[in-house]
Amino acid sequence: MSESARTALITGAGSERGIGRETARELAAAGFDIAVLDLDGEAAQRTADLVAEEHGVRALGVRADVTDQASVDVAVSAVEASELPAVAALVNNAGITRPTRFLDIEPEEWDLVFKVNVTGTYLVTQRVLPGLVERGYGRIVNVSSVSAQRGGGVFGGSHYSAAKAAVLGLTKALAREVGPNGVVVNAVTPGLIDTDITGGLLTGERKEELIAGVPVGRNGRTTDVAATIAFLSGDAVGYITGATFDINGGSHIN
Repeated sequence: MSESARTALITGAGSERGIGRETARELAAAGFDIAVLDLDGEAAQRTADLVAEEHGVRALGVRADVTDQASVDVAVSAVEASELPAVAALVNNAGITRPTRFLDIEPEEWDLVFKVNVTGTYLVTQRVLPGLVERGYGRIVNVSSVSAQRGGGVFGGSHYSAAKAAVLGLTKALAREVGPNGVVVNAVTPGLIDTDITGGLLTGERKEELIAGVPVGRNGRTTDVAATIAFLSGDAVGYITGATFDINGGSHIN
């Protein structure tokens, strides 16, 4: 697919200090036009406006509830009907976490964490994938977490670890299924990253303790994750699929 005519669609990219927004900036810098989906439609458009101003690309922000199939369909249809070129890369970044201990998790909270992290990835991918298959080219990047690999111990509870582990299983299974169609599917597993989610909630001694266990001696930055996602969204990864890319500063080494 021509690098001058491709769109990257990123979910959950409305947060000002989030991985999604930084990924949108990184992909715009790489020449992608940008479609941003977020539950907060105004925040999605702010990200779109930012990358358009910074990099001169076409960009669109659309409200979408990734847990609702109808909402996802409306949002992706809006992207497809816009002036943006065909989607070539999908980044399933939308996610939530909760630090609740297992015995305190209510069924409603369990369901919500799975709906956003797992069902959201499934619904958006299922809606976007037919176009990628039809065009014979696609890059899908799913955002999981180091919590899925080490069984928590960072910020989220057991339901978050379980949900993000499900994302890794989905990534591998889908990679096998759609590889013959020119679509590769990979995952990233960020460690402790400074974002709006953790920035105001993880402080003091607990934060110092976690950083002490990171060989590179610092928290991750959104730019660390976005750079890897941008690589996995590009042409160079046609022979990389079903892989998991650890972005944790060495805090967890497989």
